[in-house]
Amino acid sequence: MRYAARSDVGRIRAKNDDSAYVGRHLAVVADGMGGHAGGDVASAATVLDMLHLDHGDYNGDAITVLADEIQTANSLLSELVHINPKLAGMGTTVTSLLLAEGKLHFAHIGDSRAYRLRDGEFEQVSVDHTFVQRLIDEGRLRPEEAETHPHKNVLMRVLGDVDASPELDLDTLDVKPGERWLLCSDGLNYVAGHVVERTVRETKDLRECAETLVDLTLEAGAPDNVTVIMLEIVEETRDDVSTAAVDVIPPQLLTTESKPDITGETAGPAETPPAPKPVDEKPAAAEPADSAEPSASTDPHLGEHLSAEVLRLELASRPHELVGAAATAAETGSIPTIAGRTVARRAATVLTHKADAPEADADEILEPTKPRRWVTWSIAAAVLLVLTAGLWLGYAWTQTRYYIGEFDSRVAIYNGVSQRLGPIQLSTLEAVTDIRMDSLPQFSQQRVRQTVPARDLYDAQRIVKNLEGTGTIAPSDECLTAPPTTAPATETASPTGTATKAPATATSPAPSPNASNPAGATSPAASPSPTVVCEVGQ
Repeated sequence: MRYAARSDVGRIRAKNDDSAYVGRHLAVVADGMGGHAGGDVASAATVLDMLHLDHGDYNGDAITVLADEIQTANSLLSELVHINPKLAGMGTTVTSLLLAEGKLHFAHIGDSRAYRLRDGEFEQVSVDHTFVQRLIDEGRLRPEEAETHPHKNVLMRVLGDVDASPELDLDTLDVKPGERWLLCSDGLNYVAGHVVERTVRETKDLRECAETLVDLTLEAGAPDNVTVIMLEIVEETRDDVSTAAVDVIPPQLLTTESKPDITGETAGPAETPPAPKPVDEKPAAAEPADSAEPSASTDPHLGEHLSAEVLRLELASRPHELVGAAATAAETGSIPTIAGRTVARRAATVLTHKADAPEADADEILEPTKPRRWVTWSIAAAVLLVLTAGLWLGYAWTQTRYYIGEFDSRVAIYNGVSQRLGPIQLSTLEAVTDIRMDSLPQFSQQRVRQTVPARDLYDAQRIVKNLEGTGTIAPSDECLTAPPTTAPATETASPTGTATKAPATATSPAPSPNASNPAGATSPAASPSPTVVCEVGQ
């Protein structure tokens, strides 16, 4: 590969979450996400973890190695989140090309893109793993509507701490000398597609082409970071520098006492010291890897220095370009170690905003976490107990309530409330009356079907008796205001047009035949409801 790369933070974002690496055999673009906490960490960690693939000898297994390495990078992000919970939710896209043994191996996840110009045909090889693209594939959205869709940036697949086995798009492609590739983050989408195509076709110099594409994005407003890799496939010559990955760590680096990572495993082979040493004391000599035992380091950042040095040596061993957050991490050396990797691979583990914790904090992290787990379980048990007690008390309260409803086309009394809590019905059938629903006026039928609450069983029986006698539902507090004595009942007209009996009080005359006050009115001057409704249960 002949190549050029450029990354820019854009005109809106405060930091660059994009990372990219390109060399003679490997090109990878990663667009991180996760806001202020970890977008840059995710992309830089992924790119730096993959750079050792920049060689061409894979014995016919290049696509498998490429896919496995991306899966490994995904697990690396989960480890980083485990070490620093503030990074939770971070993720990154990955679009990569590996040129090996006369084939071009392609791996992709997310919405970064890969374009190819070959035999005069310019096409997008990658498929966006976005919600909008799924709508297009299903025929529910036209491609021209995608750019203005409110959810155009919603990703369906990414690397991160969410999915342990992310689904990658993989392909092995035939390759021709002279074909061109453009790998870019989605920040380039703000430049019209035909402008991008024309620039790739007409700009012969790869460096100039990459610069032009980024400048066009900045002119368009660049609301997002933008990263571009331009590469061209050419015949290899004798002048090409060997790009074999660093497999052997220089012995002088292994003489440094290695620092255990936060998970408690060593970053490399080291002799266990008999006692803690001062920071400036000379390290112990290295022992073979099979005899290595976990040991505590007196320098909390020694492992980071070792990893950064190895990373710089590996980068210096081959021609390449590293841009974006990955370049910043490599320059600053803020690379903590992660267990389970060789020293060279661990050099690719990145945290670009490490905290300078004192030695006491480092020792505290290595202490057993059982007491903290005990506290966590105790709190969880207490919360569960309170929640259970609250639910039980709430259920017990519902069983003190009653309401009138319908059962088998008849008026019925229910104990509880007419609600459900998931599969649990909060009421039970108390009694079924002989009052048929179709014998009630339409309005009363509707009220009963919607359920009529009662304060207690006595109140429920009173309402049923009133329905049986008058066909209507009296106010629930009528019995409380009923007079002590009654006069003989007089016949008045009910709202339904039927005749009902309403007793008159001893201190008030019976209503005249032309009385306008309907039966069941609650005014003190009016005739109260039939006394019979207040006799129920007495």
